[in-house]
Amino acid sequence: MLHKAIALAALVLASTAVAVDPPPTAKAPVTDELHAVKIVDDYRWLEDWSQPKVKEWSEAQNAYARSVLDALPNTAPIRDRVKELLEASSVSYSATASAAGQVFAIKRQPPRQQPFLIVLPANLQVADERVVVDPNAIDPAGGTAIDWFVPSPDGSLVAVSMSQHGSEAGDVHVFDVRSGKRVHEQISRVNGGTAGGHLAWATDGSGFFYTRYPREGERPAEDMDFYVQVYFHHLGDDPAKDRYEIGKDFPRIAEIQLETVPGGDLAGAVLASVQKGDGGEFIHFLRAPDGAWKQFTRYEDRVVQAKVTPDGHAVLISRNGAPRGKVLLLDLHTLDLAKAETVVPEGPDVIVDEFFDASNLATASDRVYITFQLGGPSQVRAFGYDGKPRPSPTLAPVSGVGGLTLLRGGKLLLNSATYIAPPQWLTFDPAAPGDVTNTPLSSAFPFSFANYEVVRETATSKDGTKVPVNIIRRKGLKLDGSHPLLVTSYGGYGVNLEPRFRAGTLALLEQGFVWAEANIRGGGEFGEKWHTEGNLTRKQNVFDDFAAAIAYLHKAGYSTPARTAIEGGSNGGLLMGATMVQHPELVKCVVSHVGIYDMLRVELSPNGAFNVTEFGTVKDAAQFKALHAYSPYHHVKDGTKYPPVLFLTGANDPRVDPMQSRKMTARLQAVGATALLRTSAGSGHGMGTALSERVEQAVDANAFLFDQLGIRYSQSH
Repeated sequence: MLHKAIALAALVLASTAVAVDPPPTAKAPVTDELHAVKIVDDYRWLEDWSQPKVKEWSEAQNAYARSVLDALPNTAPIRDRVKELLEASSVSYSATASAAGQVFAIKRQPPRQQPFLIVLPANLQVADERVVVDPNAIDPAGGTAIDWFVPSPDGSLVAVSMSQHGSEAGDVHVFDVRSGKRVHEQISRVNGGTAGGHLAWATDGSGFFYTRYPREGERPAEDMDFYVQVYFHHLGDDPAKDRYEIGKDFPRIAEIQLETVPGGDLAGAVLASVQKGDGGEFIHFLRAPDGAWKQFTRYEDRVVQAKVTPDGHAVLISRNGAPRGKVLLLDLHTLDLAKAETVVPEGPDVIVDEFFDASNLATASDRVYITFQLGGPSQVRAFGYDGKPRPSPTLAPVSGVGGLTLLRGGKLLLNSATYIAPPQWLTFDPAAPGDVTNTPLSSAFPFSFANYEVVRETATSKDGTKVPVNIIRRKGLKLDGSHPLLVTSYGGYGVNLEPRFRAGTLALLEQGFVWAEANIRGGGEFGEKWHTEGNLTRKQNVFDDFAAAIAYLHKAGYSTPARTAIEGGSNGGLLMGATMVQHPELVKCVVSHVGIYDMLRVELSPNGAFNVTEFGTVKDAAQFKALHAYSPYHHVKDGTKYPPVLFLTGANDPRVDPMQSRKMTARLQAVGATALLRTSAGSGHGMGTALSERVEQAVDANAFLFDQLGIRYSQSH
């Protein structure tokens, strides 16, 4: 067992870190009894961030972590390379939207701290783009970020949610697109880190429907991040007089998305999709042009996404009797779900559904573009509303696709990414089907991945389930077990881990690393069954899948436990905690971002209540038993040698309470494990993090990995 006074420096010969003791942590035991099980929590006091002693403890832990990380021998060259890769990387675009012949997009242009909103003509010539909203000009320190934006139907105005320091607590501001000036009133408390937020313009641009969290005095303090409702704001009016629309009867943990019917005799009707927490249960409502709201789906109907068409219909993705998804066409005039036509029946591949980002679907007047998930990679297929296939874009086989946006004239704009090539923005013309056409929005990364390749291999989990593993490796790699290996995954909420380009990965690959990502259960890569086999009382399957993927990589000759690291975040941080506690012999070190570790206290945090549908609740005996069985915090034991771990968290995180990282750090240090806690004062869960902070997080993580795996940085890559 490692003694807690042994610094990170003593763990490998390559390290020169100064030996310091971690700060002492007082124990103040609290005993709970849940379903006849007594549970002692020594560090309950670390949960309350309002207490000065907790902040003092956190500051001391930060100082301890810095004393170790800053002294690591490879830090200087790693910082130079990470900054070179992240700050000098080329311009990239995301979150496209089309309005009145214009295309709006979020532009990332290092070394600017935050992405900004631009508009350009439909021909996508970036030479003609104009900046509409630049958070860097609003806040040069980089603390203000754009959460999302929605242009008005005529493209003259754009509503933008902006928040500070990673809080995701967004207020909506309206900007004139031509001048870039802020106009009209600010609408507060529209977006949040718990239920998100959304907005839909009236078709005449006179105002918008928007989600609103409770205002001061409307709810008790413990409910201020819940009970989201829909209001309408007329431009020029006092927001205090905004008209209530719907939501008083929605669940406490309702999450709402809004969409306006653009034309036809239902023009101005509003579609509201309402999710109960994060578990994939939905109900849907339509506001008729006369102002009356009508519900047209129930939770048991298993309609998981709805999107309007130009002619008064809605395309629905249903999982009712179809765990891989089917597509229905519903007449919004009648709203009779029983009469909805099946456009695309369930097939062998999974139809992707998205809630907060509906760019998986695009509805044209004569066809619908649908994203299909193929166990990790994805592709787009087109169907007429008669159900017949239409010509579809042809993309790279191991790629991820997204950002489907219809342009004026019927062309489809889409984003395609791979693990080793920068994202490409492509257009597909159904009138002249053939290859996709590259556009000026595509990125051109200034450094090459030409020496690397991607292979997909298969691990076998504990119960025989086949788990895909995506591997980036140097071409001609010898499988002799000698290579440093970094493995990551997520496994939750039905989230699909698709191929995506990460510029910073090159900093590891060129130093000899093999990088791997596993498509484990809990995700949605193989449909709803794949998800539900990894949630609630079946969550242990997620950890078994990940452990099997790591063991496979060792057996295949990529690496050994002494040369293996794992890294993940959020729900993937839970994965890191469970893996290191259940299989401490499997890896050499761990990097865990904004993770969850005390599964018996998750639901008591504001966003934790939304997660009950995914993880379960201690109030249910069976779910408590499962939670307690895998909760990493409760399974740290004396006498076990745990791999050293670097925890990273943000003080403003609205999604995972930073107390999770504080308690897990204290528990590991108490048994003599090396645990470093890095808390960023100016960030949250990751959304809206300034570029400079993202660089520093990557530098600390990489330096830790190099030190633990005994890698000396080579300047010749």
